[in-house]
Amino acid sequence: AVQEIVNRIEQTWEKAYENYFGANLSSFTLTAETIAKQLYLWQSQTEKNPAVIWVWPRKKQIQLVLITPNQIPVIYSITDAERKTVLNTVKILAGEIIDPRMRHTKSYLKPAQKLYQWIVAPIESELEKQKVDTILFCLGPGLRSLALSALHDGEKFLIEKYSIALIPAFNMIETEYNQRKNMQVLAMGASEFIDHQSLPAVPIELKQITQKLWQGEAFINQDFTIENLQQQRQKQKFGIIHLATHAEFRSGKPSNSYIQFWQKEKLELDDIRNLQWHQPKVELLVLSACKTAVGDRQAELGFAGLTVQAGVKSALASLWYVSDVGTLALMNEFYQHFQKIILKAEALRQAQIAMLKGKVSLKKGELSGSNSRVKLPQELEEYTDENLSHPYYWAAFTIIGNPW
Repeated sequence: AVQEIVNRIEQTWEKAYENYFGANLSSFTLTAETIAKQLYLWQSQTEKNPAVIWVWPRKKQIQLVLITPNQIPVIYSITDAERKTVLNTVKILAGEIIDPRMRHTKSYLKPAQKLYQWIVAPIESELEKQKVDTILFCLGPGLRSLALSALHDGEKFLIEKYSIALIPAFNMIETEYNQRKNMQVLAMGASEFIDHQSLPAVPIELKQITQKLWQGEAFINQDFTIENLQQQRQKQKFGIIHLATHAEFRSGKPSNSYIQFWQKEKLELDDIRNLQWHQPKVELLVLSACKTAVGDRQAELGFAGLTVQAGVKSALASLWYVSDVGTLALMNEFYQHFQKIILKAEALRQAQIAMLKGKVSLKKGELSGSNSRVKLPQELEEYTDENLSHPYYWAAFTIIGNPW
């Protein structure tokens, strides 16, 4: 019966993504047994201990299903968690984290701990028993825009204990693990916009990524066009595509959601597939300044379904718009860790931990991180007292799809 629940959840949620995107996104259904085998395979390839957790908000309870390598699924029913209350708490958490007036408080702790008690605490002993260190969360409607890394057990944030990835459904992700070889990054973006606020840190973000932290090509402002993106991809494979620009996941159909290019040019979510990022496969798509309508059923399908729709293996995107300097700080940390750690979710985890522990700071017009110092341009010098350890600066960033 538990096996059937996994099938039922997977098929129901897959259908929701397919209806939203108007496309057939997966041609097969994996059984619980196949998923457990895949986790076991990953375990031997990555030397990590992964688990998948499905979180299904029902009317009067939450159902949690856990699969670990080569184990049969375990199911839990959390009866003190009504759907309405849980989804409302997700919104409260986002509100407390994003509200600028709360930036010097820990007002987010109450909802963060409540959500932890519902979603993680019931299975914690099993996670410890199996020595799990990487969790793929497959979340139900209303939960897909939850800032998972900010959940809190009373002592630590969830991200301090586990690497985390958000997946639409297990059979909708790329499962292959390949050791990356000399991946180049195509980094593009804009610092000035017509209908959005400017992003003055973008030129530094692109320069840091392509010249100091990684190898690749950078294009900014008037060179940031869809046509140029396609031309560059034809010239060279580029395993990483990094877009430092505004992107919005909105309510309604996929064409309402978009990635902003130079001037008035937008790439709508329903057109993203035409870019052929699946041939050859893009390993990682980074959207460094995007936001999602929290708790909105369609917007969150766009966010959690980004990798499937874009045809990429993994994505790194933000749930809310983080300050320009905060984004620069996190991206700087992420790429530093990604150089050394092959696994994307673990590299993001290390970047988030560096920020929450106060190892990344802004002083006198300079951003100093774990191993680097970056001089900020004049227009950003006013941001020097931002406290980058608050979840507002790091908890929005999420790995979607394959965590490796």
